[in-house]
Amino acid sequence: MDLEKPPAQQPPDGCLVVAIRVPVRIVMLVVVLPVRMAWDALVVAGRFLDDAVLRPVGRGLLWFGRAVFVWPFVALWRWVLVPAGRALAWLGHVLVAVPCGWLYRYVLTPIGHAIAWVGRGIAAGLAWVYARVLTPVGHGIMWLLKGLGAVLAAGGVGVAWLVRYLLVVPATWLYEWLLAPVGRALVWCVNGLVWAVRMIVTGIGTALYWTCRILFVLPALALWRWLLVPVGHALAVVGREIGAALGHAWRVAGHISRAVGRFLATLFRWIFVEPVRWAYARVLTPVGHAVRDAVLRPVGEALRAAGRATRQALASARDSARQARADFRRMLFGEPRQPRATVRREPAAADTRTLGSSTTALTKD
Repeated sequence: MDLEKPPAQQPPDGCLVVAIRVPVRIVMLVVVLPVRMAWDALVVAGRFLDDAVLRPVGRGLLWFGRAVFVWPFVALWRWVLVPAGRALAWLGHVLVAVPCGWLYRYVLTPIGHAIAWVGRGIAAGLAWVYARVLTPVGHGIMWLLKGLGAVLAAGGVGVAWLVRYLLVVPATWLYEWLLAPVGRALVWCVNGLVWAVRMIVTGIGTALYWTCRILFVLPALALWRWLLVPVGHALAVVGREIGAALGHAWRVAGHISRAVGRFLATLFRWIFVEPVRWAYARVLTPVGHAVRDAVLRPVGEALRAAGRATRQALASARDSARQARADFRRMLFGEPRQPRATVRREPAAADTRTLGSSTTALTKD
């Protein structure tokens, strides 16, 4: 079973497309080839500059920046600020935190408890005043207000009856038999006027619509359909062919530029690199070996012998000076006191205990 999708079938190009494609690709190759060769040369020069100049300079600047800015600040932080901060923290703890804790525990806390006890007493007194004094007074005032409200409610019933039959009933009759018919007539007239205006506006709008359609829309549609669309298609074909030709010319110019670069690299190698390598391998290396064997190695041996003789002379001088100091000290202060020999109860390392010797407690005479 073939799992690969078959390539999409592209429609065949017309003769006009084929006639445009070849000269456009030739012109594009002629135009793009110098640009591509210059671009490849700039890329090679940029890579060489990056490898030979920018990266070493960048590493040097990075090391210089670390040595000038980072390492001093790190040392300042590690050896100055951190110990100073710890000392300040210890001083803050001893001078501020401990006294504040003592003040809070032994001064402010008892004062706060006393204030809370006084506040609870005041709250209990206010509660007693509210329950025994203010509550009965409030109940009495509410009883008086209820009686006054009942009196006002009885008077309000009579006032409501007078308002109903003197104002509401006449106003209702006036609305039903006079104002409502007049309003309906006015609404009917306004509706008729709106319908007439709407019909006039609709007719004018229809006329303007067809006028604009005939004068503007249909010519613009014909211009778009029969002129702009074909021209756009032709321009799209030309643009597509120019883009394809530009890509093809860029790739071909890349191959040509690569071949020219390889030729120049080979030429440079045969003209400069190979002679230099041959001179180094055939001339400079034998000369260097001869100079090393004939000059440098004997000179090195002579210098090492002179160094050994100098070191031996200095060692002899140091020994003579040390012996002279010892003799002078002995002449002034006498012989040094010799340490007293102590009897060791344990045998030495060379004379270890054995069952056949007389050093053990069982076999000692």
